[in-house]
Amino acid sequence: MGQQRIIIMGISLLMLTLFLVGCKGDKLDEEKIKNIEYTVTSEDRLPEELKVLVDGKKQQPFKMTYQDGDYLFICQGYGTQPSGGYSIQVEDVYQTSNAIYFSSTLIGPSQAERKLEKETTPYIVIKTEYQDMTVVFD
Repeated sequence: MGQQRIIIMGISLLMLTLFLVGCKGDKLDEEKIKNIEYTVTSEDRLPEELKVLVDGKKQQPFKMTYQDGDYLFICQGYGTQPSGGYSIQVEDVYQTSNAIYFSSTLIGPSQAERKLEKETTPYIVIKTEYQDMTVVFD
């Protein structure tokens, strides 16, 4: 009976330790420190490897980042849309104490453009100076 009690106490202590370690996690701070300067980058100005990655993902909605030297590329795609005429507006790009926040909005086409039956895959890529931080897509 004594050994069984020691084993149960050992397992309980191990489970409590794992629980406490698992709860630690770093929280992302949402308080804006500064706006981040960026450039919207056209497809012909993307690094070749990034072009291939975006091309493979653009049929479905996607969010990704890509580093190339001193630059960070933040990419968001909205998947296949039924017509042309869509545009994407960058809402905000800013830095907190431990993350970069990015938000954009897909803007729909006019009535005339909706009648065109050509599918499109709207996406946006912005380029900024590289910072070793998590990017949060809002």
